[in-house]
Amino acid sequence: MPKKLVFITALLATALSISSAQAVPSPSEIPAILDQLLISPALSNPAMILIDEKTGEVIYRRNADTPRIPASVMKILTGAAVYEYLDPASSFNTTVSVGNSPKSLVIQGSLDPWFSTDNTVAVKMHRTSLPRIGFTSMKALKAANKGSLRGITIYYNGLFSNDVAFLKSFWAKHGFRPAIKSVSPETTQSHADLKILDSNSPTIEEILKFTLLNSDNLLAERLARLSSRAAGHPFDDKGVAITFASFLEKFNIDSSALVVADGSGLSKKNRITATIMGQLLINLRKDPKFAALYSDLPISGVSGTLKDRFSTTAPNAVGLVHAKTGTLNGTVNLAGYVQSTDREYVFVTLADKIPKGTSAELKARAAIDKLLGRIAAPNIDAEISNAGNTTP
Repeated sequence: MPKKLVFITALLATALSISSAQAVPSPSEIPAILDQLLISPALSNPAMILIDEKTGEVIYRRNADTPRIPASVMKILTGAAVYEYLDPASSFNTTVSVGNSPKSLVIQGSLDPWFSTDNTVAVKMHRTSLPRIGFTSMKALKAANKGSLRGITIYYNGLFSNDVAFLKSFWAKHGFRPAIKSVSPETTQSHADLKILDSNSPTIEEILKFTLLNSDNLLAERLARLSSRAAGHPFDDKGVAITFASFLEKFNIDSSALVVADGSGLSKKNRITATIMGQLLINLRKDPKFAALYSDLPISGVSGTLKDRFSTTAPNAVGLVHAKTGTLNGTVNLAGYVQSTDREYVFVTLADKIPKGTSAELKARAAIDKLLGRIAAPNIDAEISNAGNTTP
């Protein structure tokens, strides 16, 4: 039997299996189903919205306009701001040079968010290691000063403050206590002489994909601030708040209920409504500028923070959900897109009133997975059509 026919037969078998197990609900049937599922004690009266991605019709809403803690669902806003205000194809360069004075070192940065404080992790992930910068600098300065590290001045520009703090602490632990001065890019350029290290990060798009897949808080904070600066706003949390609100206004989304304390969602002071996030997800899906953001999101049972979910709780939804998780103690959220035969739904579930503890979190995740599993189904007709059009 030709491979193409085997594939089509398998898809048909899957479709029959799904339809026999439980019929995929129509939009009109969904509200009653979700009402029943959302009374689960595991979710403690969550906020939810479900929207037909093609038509924009709100299929279901529950507490949708009540401000809730977004946790890492906030990173969707950071990702959107990155694609709006930064060049996804650009990267960050950092050089370290012995200065034109033997007792000086020059670090010329570009606010690279990708640095790692762990050398082992850095090597494994092809990231620039701050310990490597520290050791390389000390070795070069000793070579230029007959083994002495006394009276050294380090001029730098374009480094995050916590990276500077790490280097300062690292050097102090090794008996090296230089004078460290923040200067202008022009000053670093005029002081630099012999280059001893040249670091280039991955592209911003690659960094963002890693950030969303792994829900990396530090990278999200840095990318949010870089986006804020590029948008012409302050390089701090207040600037990020202005940037997010301005971005939502671009799509005529009312941001009055949005409270932004950071760009990662780590703060429990953050607030968002299911409506705001749902409207944002709809607009992002329709605008080609943000097309890559969809593929950057974790996939149910396949990748990132969703890799170990759905396979046992809702196996029929594996591969059909693209979404961002959000977890804090007492909060379990999920927001993104779910395939339901020939439809795609935008969904936002914010359960920020659950009991604290790991057991409660696991129960809430399972409840959300099962909820989406009741809606999810592959678009068999499209997959068979695509398979039929494939050249053997």
